[in-house]
Amino acid sequence: MIDRRSFTAGLAAIGTLAAARPVSATPPRVRNVVLVHGAYADGSCWAEVIPHLQARGLNVTAVQNPLNSLAEDCDYTRRAIALQDGPTVLVAHSYGGEVITETGVDAKVSALVYCAARAPDAGEDYTALAKRFPAPPASLGLVHSGGYAKLSEAAFLRDFAGDIDPAKARILYAVQGPVSDTLFNARVTQAAWRSKPSFYQVSTNDRTIEPDLERFMAKRMGAKTIELPASHLAILSHPREIAALILEAAGYPG
Repeated sequence: MIDRRSFTAGLAAIGTLAAARPVSATPPRVRNVVLVHGAYADGSCWAEVIPHLQARGLNVTAVQNPLNSLAEDCDYTRRAIALQDGPTVLVAHSYGGEVITETGVDAKVSALVYCAARAPDAGEDYTALAKRFPAPPASLGLVHSGGYAKLSEAAFLRDFAGDIDPAKARILYAVQGPVSDTLFNARVTQAAWRSKPSFYQVSTNDRTIEPDLERFMAKRMGAKTIELPASHLAILSHPREIAALILEAAGYPG
């Protein structure tokens, strides 16, 4: 029997073989950033990151995903990209990683930034991939009703927004976007990270996506990677660090 450590090492080796080309040391400087939120959230989850980007003169757009289907969410992001006036950094949190993986092949997209996000390969069953790692606690807190699912308040505060002030976390819980029960059934048809410079932020205290799965996906894509001692919502608890990673992808290091 193969123990977990050996199995994880094997996955990492596979990831190394499959990795995309390395991140460019000097990404081209761009002024447009499109932010894509994930499941159980809406565009307001970027509220702490946006001011840091705007302060550097970047044009920032936050997509509001309907969360009914991957295809529809991709359409919303493509519209946002089409409205940009030049090269654009595409950024995602959580499930939004599937959206930028599919749409990031657009010629306007200069780089991809994944924040504790899904990063499947073309045609890959992400659910099957995730099952190779320990199940995150948040998955036990889903409440299904009328064909949609939301996180319970307890799961949201404990497993999704564990390092966010409880008062703020309850506001985020109130505005969370319910997801279609079939949202996660679709697979991406192309993997933009195989052809675009990619950056990845790992949340080491994540209880929504297993941190080792995040590390595996980051290594597989050959991404410039940072790790933060954060919950799944590092974009709110560590906005300066997230903004700095986005700025680096946009060609504004330091």
